[in-house]
Amino acid sequence: MIYPAAPRIQTITLALTGASGMPYARRLLACLVQAKIKIWLLYSQAAQIVAQQELNWQLPANAKQCTAALCAEFGIEDTMLTAFGRDEWFAPPASGSNPADAMVICPASMGCIAAIANGTSDHLLERAADVCIKENRQLIVVPRESPFSAIHLENMLKLARLGVCILPPSPGFYLKPTSLDDMVDFVVARILDQLHISHQLTKRWGNNLIN
Repeated sequence: MIYPAAPRIQTITLALTGASGMPYARRLLACLVQAKIKIWLLYSQAAQIVAQQELNWQLPANAKQCTAALCAEFGIEDTMLTAFGRDEWFAPPASGSNPADAMVICPASMGCIAAIANGTSDHLLERAADVCIKENRQLIVVPRESPFSAIHLENMLKLARLGVCILPPSPGFYLKPTSLDDMVDFVVARILDQLHISHQLTKRWGNNLIN
């Protein structure tokens, strides 16, 4: 049987929460820009704090200012990247009539995962994830916590049973990483693979891995 190729993703909602792991988020954002994917960016106040602490990466609280800063950083027009505030209920990701092709939450805090698993939709980020689930759009969650409690595991299992991809940021060492960037790229590569976005971040298994 010949299966049809997955349709090319044109728009992605990328959400950043207050969990540790901003190097993954920033690298993923750069790769999506390079792939010419339109990005709707959602971020929490805690994400601003973590981005500053981990990367000295400033995400302005004002969504329009954040859009301008990121477009300048990556050298793109605001037609390709738009940030939305926590309570912008008229933003495209808030409605099933205009969902993104896919959504990635990277990094995802346990509080965010719990809210999505229980359908609270208290703000735009949670609502956007709820829309993805109800519209059967791809949702990838990159959870960052250690260790996981039974509550965390139950929430993630609940989402997995709904078709959500749970993708922990667990770098493999068979590629013999020599830098932090190598380890970040391993995880980002797995996210891009799930989205069927081509990349050259890592070698493929069996392609001269021993050398």
